[in-house]
Amino acid sequence: MQYYNQDTAIYLDGAFVKASTAGIDLFGQSLHYGYGAFEGLRAYSTHHGTRIFKAEEHFQRLQHSCEAINLPFNWDIKTLVERSYELLEINKLRAAYIRPLVFTGSNMHLTSSTSSNIMIAAWEWGPYLGHNLLRVCTSSVQRPNPKSFRVDAKVSGQYVNAILAATDAIKQGYDEALLLDHEGFVAQASSENLFIEKDYKLYTAPLANIFPGITRQTVIEICKKLQIEVIERPLTITDVQQADSAFLCGTAAEIIGIKEVDHITYKEDWEHTIGATIQRKYKQLVLEEEHYEVII
Repeated sequence: MQYYNQDTAIYLDGAFVKASTAGIDLFGQSLHYGYGAFEGLRAYSTHHGTRIFKAEEHFQRLQHSCEAINLPFNWDIKTLVERSYELLEINKLRAAYIRPLVFTGSNMHLTSSTSSNIMIAAWEWGPYLGHNLLRVCTSSVQRPNPKSFRVDAKVSGQYVNAILAATDAIKQGYDEALLLDHEGFVAQASSENLFIEKDYKLYTAPLANIFPGITRQTVIEICKKLQIEVIERPLTITDVQQADSAFLCGTAAEIIGIKEVDHITYKEDWEHTIGATIQRKYKQLVLEEEHYEVII
């Protein structure tokens, strides 16, 4: 898809500039080593106008990701939120995906940078994995060991791992991949968190070896309001295959149900699952069709 045209603006180091003329530092650490941090936010067109869902939490997580890899973060979060809304207005976007990226300039050494830049872009983007129930497979690609990499940070270089897993799954005819952690438990999909339903309860992997998704936390908050029990514990691939149903969640993907895992089809009708209920409640929440404080 085309992410920008000649008229598209991005926010770059304090100013709005044309995306087509922004340029790139060919000697930057971010380009050569993947030394950068990014975020993904969604803006929704609601009855109250354009709203970016949990904007401050996303930028706080961006700051955390930068600090996790010693990448300077020198921006005020409130200002970044305001600039994100301005960016949407400049590009005439009411519903969009927003991508902030913190990156570095010239440095070929394997040492932490002492300076950094920030870019924020936005474009129209439907649900990342579409609307249909997913076919997923267990990947041979493993999640990074938390002792070798900060798996709780959204770091650019780490996503080579996700690209390899997702690409291999698609080549096999699946929609998405499930990655195991270094202990052999199911961690998450390439860029989404996983929930399974069994006997009217939801289960999800604990935070130790997975990415702490903001949408994942929102699902847990919705479940508390609906008095749905959520159990965080290590999940085996057998647990996933023998579940009553399952779904993935993430800012880009939102809430999306799974049809089958490794050719094993879930027998439960999706519309009758807890996941489908969460999907509807999540949509009501981001569109502000229910009073925000009622859910969160």
